[in-house]
Amino acid sequence: MNIFSSLWDAVWWLFTIFVFVAYLIALFSIISDLVRDRDLNGWAKAGWLLFLIFLPFLTALAYIIVRGQGMAETADKQLAAQREATEGYIRSVAGGTTTEIAQAKQLLDNGTISPSEYEALKARILSPV
Repeated sequence: MNIFSSLWDAVWWLFTIFVFVAYLIALFSIISDLVRDRDLNGWAKAGWLLFLIFLPFLTALAYIIVRGQGMAETADKQLAAQREATEGYIRSVAGGTTTEIAQAKQLLDNGTISPSEYEALKARILSPV
């Protein structure tokens, strides 16, 4: 016997799975927002989690309505911090190569190294690791 007796059973099954997965994503998003939120004290976090356990759908809906703006602000802050960290890393890496070449050029100008040594240093600095 076929697992799906009709096309509508298959559609209903897919819709049910979609709603369940969407609910799980929202639930994990709410829990991660609760954990990251520095404005809520421990009792408020525990209360939200307790209600999420006993009245999950209603509490998730209420949390999104009541604290949805805070969720968005927290996500924006985290994204800005990640972007700033990435740009800082890129600047440090890019600046590092330029600084090393400038130091090698200064050594060449001071006569500490020969032009062939300067070219070898420059080639080593510019070569991909």
